[in-house]
Amino acid sequence: MTGSVKAMAVVTFATLVVVAAYSVALGSNGWLWFGWLVLGMITVGMAASRGT
Repeated sequence: MTGSVKAMAVVTFATLVVVAAYSVALGSNGWLWFGWLVLGMITVGMAASRGT
């Protein structure tokens, strides 16, 4: 993995922690989870494209 993909993975994981904490503290928000899912897909796509 390149540095940009690693950085994106770290950001994705940190965002997961933030969204989960938000959901526990203030209740679930579907848009936050949807945004995190899109971010995760972009990260996976970046990792897949760098692997080839």
